[in-house]
Amino acid sequence: MTTGTAEFAKRLDQTADDTEALLAKLLADTVEKEEIVRPRRLIEAMRYSSLGGGKRLRPFLVVESAAVFGVPRNAALMAGAALECIHCYSLIHDDLPAMDNSDLRRGRPTLHKTYDDATAILAGDALLTIAFDIITRDEIHRDAGVRLALTRALARASGVGGMAGGQMLDLAGEGRFGDREPVDVARLQQMKTGALLRFGCIAGAILGQSSEKEYLALDDFGRALGEAFQIADDLLDVEGDAAALGKQTGQDAALGKTTFVTQLGIDGAKQRVRDLLARADAALSVFGPKGDVLRAAARFVAERRN
Repeated sequence: MTTGTAEFAKRLDQTADDTEALLAKLLADTVEKEEIVRPRRLIEAMRYSSLGGGKRLRPFLVVESAAVFGVPRNAALMAGAALECIHCYSLIHDDLPAMDNSDLRRGRPTLHKTYDDATAILAGDALLTIAFDIITRDEIHRDAGVRLALTRALARASGVGGMAGGQMLDLAGEGRFGDREPVDVARLQQMKTGALLRFGCIAGAILGQSSEKEYLALDDFGRALGEAFQIADDLLDVEGDAAALGKQTGQDAALGKTTFVTQLGIDGAKQRVRDLLARADAALSVFGPKGDVLRAAARFVAERRN
């Protein structure tokens, strides 16, 4: 393990621990001002799907992109926690019988298997909603304009032109609504998976009130990293081990999905990942050594085994 890789691993683990602690606090039974009551079953379901697992890559990207600009870590962690709530909500809904119909997530039964469909739907709804409570809090940034820009960016990454829209395109490509619709895999990926990862990268630029050049650099890095992540995911669905992944493999083929692997083949997909790593590295050149941890993050995404 190189020094850079070791530092990356240490920082990834620390952010995961810090995010876990912050989410546990944010998703506690304690009622916030203007709330009436937090139903026990709902809050337990939200915690079941948000705590005790995951690499917390998305909050890590927020923290490390913000660190480039010297943003206080606690502020970046709060923004990262909001992003993680969106991510966890999306996993709950993706796993539902009406969507991907998955039984296993992070090595445990999915939420609707542990509770029921209705609880899972409401837990996802509540995580989506609390994310925007969190992202607008004063402690994230003293400038309301910065908080507004961050909130708008998260909404667009999550919604009809981002993750939710990407999921719709994915279902249409499976033929859920009639004949299979043609799938532009790169565009689908940019929306369904890539939009939240990209947000993790540009969030630091927004919090740091960066120059346009710096923003565009992190934007390009985020897009390259997001695509590399999805290709790695597609490859793991074909070549990965279910025990290591903590979820079923072969799901894409079973559902007839069009993926980077079906379009490019295994060797072509792996070459595309190498090209994306080079693009990500080039995008970070504007930051010099300050971008080293993010460079390591891109390699981690491309080479991950779970």
